[in-house]
Amino acid sequence: MPTDLKMPDPVTTADYIALEDDLGAHNYHPLDVVIARGKGIWLWDVEGNRYMDCLSAYSAVNQGHCHPKIVGALVEQAQKLTLTSRAFRNDQLGLFYREVCALTNSHMVLPMNSGAEAVETVIKAVRKWGYEKKGIPANQAEIIVTSNNFHGRTITIVGFSSEQQYQRGFGPFTPGFRMVPFGDMAAMEAAFNENTVAVLIEPIQGEGGIVIPPAGYLPRIRQLCDEQRVVLVLDEIQTGLGRTGKFFAEEHEGIVSDITLIGKALSGGVYPISAVLSNKEVLGVFSPGDHGSTYGGNPLACAVARAALKVLVDERLVENAAVLGPYFMEQLRAIGSPHVKEVRGRGLMIGVELHPEARGARRFCEALMRRGILCKETHMYIIRFAPPLVITREEVDWALERIGEVLRME
Repeated sequence: MPTDLKMPDPVTTADYIALEDDLGAHNYHPLDVVIARGKGIWLWDVEGNRYMDCLSAYSAVNQGHCHPKIVGALVEQAQKLTLTSRAFRNDQLGLFYREVCALTNSHMVLPMNSGAEAVETVIKAVRKWGYEKKGIPANQAEIIVTSNNFHGRTITIVGFSSEQQYQRGFGPFTPGFRMVPFGDMAAMEAAFNENTVAVLIEPIQGEGGIVIPPAGYLPRIRQLCDEQRVVLVLDEIQTGLGRTGKFFAEEHEGIVSDITLIGKALSGGVYPISAVLSNKEVLGVFSPGDHGSTYGGNPLACAVARAALKVLVDERLVENAAVLGPYFMEQLRAIGSPHVKEVRGRGLMIGVELHPEARGARRFCEALMRRGILCKETHMYIIRFAPPLVITREEVDWALERIGEVLRME
């Protein structure tokens, strides 16, 4: 029988957790905090307790929670027009195209709603490009991916994951992907063949544990793609839009991708939007009817994204990440905790890897929560710190004091 839906409205944290656990699917394992409000880098729970957000909704909230200029754009546009579908044109779409292309040096844009949709879009695009432009035999196209990747949760995407849990119970999977170890240049070179249409890779692996590739790895992949006429696709859904102290993480490597995927912070966490940024040769293979989305490119999303991009530039948030990220990492290393194996990252995308003897990262995240800091473990033994890019040095110091207390505990 169903739960009694006439139960009293929840009041306490425990009430809200019980309601969620009773009626919701159990596909997440969140910390036991129930957030009710956010502003800038701060969050408040239903009982009024304040927390520093050191996850930024997996880098979706680079501009801080409820940024007034982004929310203002949402409200203004919502009062005029929210959705037409792409059966008609709208007055925000072309302006979004022009501004995002100018900011990213892109030639063509295809907007979608989520990061996973952007990945699915690019899979279709590079396959069709391979058949129409490179002359690969029908249904033989291959895309090279790397182990430890995370590109989303659809059936196709989890099919080329190396994480067993992402695949268990969900097969059969889409063929056409060749996996090589991340950072292994010899394996990457060996994977190229006459049917290779693309390399799909994160410039820094986020869900994988803030894993940075070896020096020269991405430039060599860029060279191979040029030599063998293969499309280089960088998934910058987490790393892009300032998170690493550069507008795109590829800039650290001195390369330019053929296609860049962005999402998350493209709206500052206010409304779902993602985009495929490409040259015209690849995205130009799509004809009307080949691909689409009812909500993709809707005027509300485009207006919000335009405001979110303007905030990144006007408030110099990329530059702030470039300054405070190295400082944050330097001070984390200076804590000298016996539990810490390594501190690594770029900009404000930071991973603290613990020794196996530390008994997992979850307990440290729970202890930080009790001290007013919200972050999340990944791969069981890595704590990820990724605060909104609006954070100040004083706020970093506030966090470091509490992180030091927790990392020194037994």
